[in-house]
Amino acid sequence: MSWLYLGIAVIFEIAVGISADKAQGFTKLWWTIATLVTGGIGTFFLSLALLTFDVGVGYAIWTSVAGVGIVIVGALFLSQRLNWKKLLGIVVVIAGVVGLNLAGGA
Repeated sequence: MSWLYLGIAVIFEIAVGISADKAQGFTKLWWTIATLVTGGIGTFFLSLALLTFDVGVGYAIWTSVAGVGIVIVGALFLSQRLNWKKLLGIVVVIAGVVGLNLAGGA
């Protein structure tokens, strides 16, 4: 169940990134509200996942997978460019997440 909670937390963290971008420095009210609400929900589900995960491992997976997700969403839907350096970074992050999982902690 902790993996499900972590997955939900990742989805909401991706929403935080998108909402924060659209909030334009918190000058757009509804995007600001969306940022705060999705951030709260994501943190809530992360806290549930951390009942099982070591905090360092759970938090690292949460932030890194969400970061990769935001880059991919940006490339697919927000006209952001995806170059070889970003792709290399994604590969490195995925390798790190795999390494954390192999080391245990969940």
